[in-house]
Amino acid sequence: MTKPVQRRRIQHVEVGVGVTPRHDSLAAEEPLEIRVAGASFAVTMRTPGHDFDLVAGFLVSEGVVARTDQLHAMRYCAPEQDENTYNVIDVGVSGRGAHVAASRERHVYTSSSCGVCGLASIDAVATTSAFDVSADDVRVDAAVLAALPDRLREQQAVFERTGGLHAAGLFGTDGTPLVVREDVGRHNAVDKVVGQALREDRLPLTGTVLQVSGRASFELVQKAAMAGIPVLAAVSAPSSLAVDLADRLGVTVVGFSRGSSFNVYTRPERVVA
Repeated sequence: MTKPVQRRRIQHVEVGVGVTPRHDSLAAEEPLEIRVAGASFAVTMRTPGHDFDLVAGFLVSEGVVARTDQLHAMRYCAPEQDENTYNVIDVGVSGRGAHVAASRERHVYTSSSCGVCGLASIDAVATTSAFDVSADDVRVDAAVLAALPDRLREQQAVFERTGGLHAAGLFGTDGTPLVVREDVGRHNAVDKVVGQALREDRLPLTGTVLQVSGRASFELVQKAAMAGIPVLAAVSAPSSLAVDLADRLGVTVVGFSRGSSFNVYTRPERVVA
């Protein structure tokens, strides 16, 4: 299996000084084909590592599974009986999930920067969640929220070596990190967080905060809602569509979380200032 960090020989150029050969650490990026019951479901670009968490979280986001008992054995398999590259995972699902998987049409390729652009229709994006996040009465202290970006960064081991990864972290309301995952795709990092929770039978993730290293997009609000996460915080801006969806679903969206300040775009009563 490919390691999450790869070394490459480069030329370092410093104007007025010269050119120096050196080695640099790069975040690995490889395709992962997800198959459901042997049938190709989607292909996404990801950083290898925690692949089973990624697949499980992805299926939660797609509305294919919502409980641990709906997810059956996952295994790496070799495409066309060739040598196993650990870039193909086949998973079994039961109950309604099998029907949902069969009805979800995706294009062959989904980039690491977009989790929903592979869907054939934008109407299929607003997947109905099995959990009602609007009813979550969680309260989070403003000081805890403001500190989460730094706490997330402290857990980013691969980012420290490469500078090229997004991160997503699930935190308790006291700021305790529950799980942190990294990936070249911000949506993949979130899927890895959600997938780990699903595999440990912890959905819905009531009373938690999802902190992400980038912006708050429509897809991340959707993924939070599908996992039952009531609060999504980002270091950058949310999109208008993300705020609209969060308002509709009852997700608290926090943006521009930097230093000691941030903006609350929806459900501000959950933030104790």
